[in-house]
Amino acid sequence: MITRRTFGAGAGAACLASIAPAAKVGSGARPWPYLIGADVSWIPEDEFGGAKYYENGVAKDPLEILRGAGFNAIKLRLFVDPAKGYSSGKPGGPWCDLPRTIAFAKRIKAAGFHLSLTLHYSDTWADPQHQDKPAAWAALTFPKLVEAVHRHTVDALSAMKRAGAAPDLVVIGNETTFGMLWPDGRVPLTIPTGNPQTDAVHMNVPGAGGYDRFAMLLKAGIAGAREATPEARVAVHNHLGRHWPIVRYWMHNLLQRGVKFDATGFSCYQQQAQGDWARTFTEFAKTYPDHGFLALEYSSRKRYINDLVHAQPHGWGSFIWEPTRHQEAIFTHNGTPAGEGPKPDLLSQGINAAEAPDAVTTPTALTPPNGTTPSTGHGGRYDADPEFLTLYRTMARDYGLSPARPNRRL
Repeated sequence: MITRRTFGAGAGAACLASIAPAAKVGSGARPWPYLIGADVSWIPEDEFGGAKYYENGVAKDPLEILRGAGFNAIKLRLFVDPAKGYSSGKPGGPWCDLPRTIAFAKRIKAAGFHLSLTLHYSDTWADPQHQDKPAAWAALTFPKLVEAVHRHTVDALSAMKRAGAAPDLVVIGNETTFGMLWPDGRVPLTIPTGNPQTDAVHMNVPGAGGYDRFAMLLKAGIAGAREATPEARVAVHNHLGRHWPIVRYWMHNLLQRGVKFDATGFSCYQQQAQGDWARTFTEFAKTYPDHGFLALEYSSRKRYINDLVHAQPHGWGSFIWEPTRHQEAIFTHNGTPAGEGPKPDLLSQGINAAEAPDAVTTPTALTPPNGTTPSTGHGGRYDADPEFLTLYRTMARDYGLSPARPNRRL
């Protein structure tokens, strides 16, 4: 674990000061130096299972490895009651609950990282295929559901703030392209995505609450975040960063209904055609100059995606999703790739399961390096890949961010 003894007294505070907000709320301009971020919520769970992390054969805290590679931001996820969903039956849990999230957030803050938090308003994964209500909220009327969203947001963020681990960026909902807390806050798809697996599930959805209710739920979460952590920026999350017409329609409907937020995060796992991400980022910056944007999830095409976001003054940064053991991971696990390997870049090459979770029934991952297969189980030894560490250090240098070192500012 990285401690003040490891980094030197005050190192975390100094690093946080160097990425304090600078731009006015609502300006859309980048409020911090560019964020090179990672969502690593699995680390405490894997460490409990015996995971150890190494760089050049030396055992280190994984946060220290990321810091040294130029990462300056970490994002975590929080479920409502994971004991009844995501973490049911897992030893050492419940994982990604509030107490364990606070404990890890304190460790992240002490290491000097910018901290982001995604609120999954569910007991388990909330994503394009699932936006299930928490068990405790399942029978609530819609007005009570709105109240529950607000209260949960206030309570969770207030607890984090009291613990000295308040997030700098709060994401209200995870991949809510098709709404949240289904069916009440579900929005049917009106523009084809080009992905038949997605279109089959989300077009012509009976009983969906629509944008009016979705907007009310987002407003409740945003109000809770503003109340509990007024210093934090607030973002929403659309998983189709490749599809500008859908992003524009989604943004229009939210803004028309008075939903006020600072930035939009995109998932960037796959394109339909080359240039899709570049188009969305360019058009978004022109159309919504009062909003920032982030590549809130990605895995492959690491330098390409970051260069696209960084090139836009309103591009706040990126977060690689679970780089210790997902897709094109930046670690090996017991000598084999920790993830499944790079996924198809274009829909025509095969549908990426990260874009349509559980909808893909056949493997689409490309063969991992050296013909090996991903390892199973999540304890064991994780070695940072020197090539990926060099890639991120180079990005940090090229973006004017010095790779973090003990007792040095970011």
